[in-house]
Amino acid sequence: MKIRYLSYIFAAVALIIAAAAQAAGDGDWYAAGPFKTRVAVNPETPKVGKNQVTIWVQDASGSPVAGAKLEAVAVMPAMGSMPAMYAPAEMAETEPGRYQGEFEPSMGGEWPLTIKISHASGSGEITFDLATGRQGLRCATCGAQADAPGTIHVDPGRRQLIGITTGQVKRKTLRVTIRAAGSVQYDETRLNDVALKFNGWIGELYADSLGKAVRKGQPLFTVYSPDLLAAQEEYLETRRRADHGGQRLEAARRRLRLWDLGDAQIADLERQGHAQEYVPILAPADGVIVDKAVVAGSAFMAGQRLLRTAGLDRVWVEAQVYDYELPLIATGMKATVTLPELQDREFEGTVDYVYPYLQGDTRTARIRVVLDNRDGFLRPDMYVQVRLQADLGKRLVVPEEAVLFSGENRIVFLDLGDGKLAPRKIKTGQRSRQWIEVLDGLNEGDAVVTSGNFLIAAESKLKAGVDQW
Repeated sequence: MKIRYLSYIFAAVALIIAAAAQAAGDGDWYAAGPFKTRVAVNPETPKVGKNQVTIWVQDASGSPVAGAKLEAVAVMPAMGSMPAMYAPAEMAETEPGRYQGEFEPSMGGEWPLTIKISHASGSGEITFDLATGRQGLRCATCGAQADAPGTIHVDPGRRQLIGITTGQVKRKTLRVTIRAAGSVQYDETRLNDVALKFNGWIGELYADSLGKAVRKGQPLFTVYSPDLLAAQEEYLETRRRADHGGQRLEAARRRLRLWDLGDAQIADLERQGHAQEYVPILAPADGVIVDKAVVAGSAFMAGQRLLRTAGLDRVWVEAQVYDYELPLIATGMKATVTLPELQDREFEGTVDYVYPYLQGDTRTARIRVVLDNRDGFLRPDMYVQVRLQADLGKRLVVPEEAVLFSGENRIVFLDLGDGKLAPRKIKTGQRSRQWIEVLDGLNEGDAVVTSGNFLIAAESKLKAGVDQW
């Protein structure tokens, strides 16, 4: 009986040893530098608290590597204001090429497990994706099964906790809105200066205040000038002697015209038959008085600006745009103008001119919008806001909230399915309020993360290294 009992014991031990040997050979082996490794955790579905990790290490020929130094640490990456958390395992060699230790995740979630192997024959490193509540391990950095640098796995429960949402890369019409600050200015083509070609004195002043409206042909003031008086008398005298030569009479008439007397005033002079000491000067166009340099009785010199009138039935709006917006702007574009305090009222106009230089102090470009103002509502020097819309046609675009800006890089996270999220550098172009043009790096139909990016980025950076960004 004892012999039979002992034989049973030996058989059981042999089975256990065989099972252990088979277990050490089962599963996937991965390259870690010059070594081959296999990792198992107990329980197979890691939990919060104590977990056992077993690591087998072999050389290239498949022989166990004894006497190696192993470091194993599981790390939950920093998320928002929460710092990274570490769960190291103190590894001990239990038999040649077989190492064991325990690690204790302090909370549920992703805990990527990194293993470093140091031996006289060389060193290696390998990382596995590990998460509490998810069975098994996924190799993150090895062989054909390795993901792109920075790829992380987020299980459905954690995805819901973080609030991850996704959107699609699509091809659609891209309309870019350009907003610029500006001000109302006089239409320079409707400015008129009143300046006379002779010296004299102001008599009666009818245009006696700034802002006063005048009509074309309306008297602005009267002037006395010895030169003008002499010219009138010369014309009348020549006219009385018209039989002595028509050319002389025409020359005298032309002289009066050059001194800004109109045909109607010359006709009045002929009808009266004597020169006027004070001659009325008429408004050259409809408008309002915007500059006045004389009062009644003022003396003036030839060429001096006495009055300036401006027509306000049409005004200019001059706005500042950034230099990078210039390629989107063209003359003839429709523009919408609003006043900051009167957003309910809009004025429609067109871009009339794009100035061919930049403002030296602000490095912005100036554009001009022409507006109808027959009701006189818009007044020069009013502050306004200008809105332009450039239609760029069909473009490949990604939701604006999907793009992370990291220095000169533009990063999105691709949803690869099966919980995998991978960072992808892209090249961007124009942007609208909701969309950013993609020039390179994505294809139509790709799924990208649109919410929760910053928490994912923190984990991905820790996993891939900041240099990847």
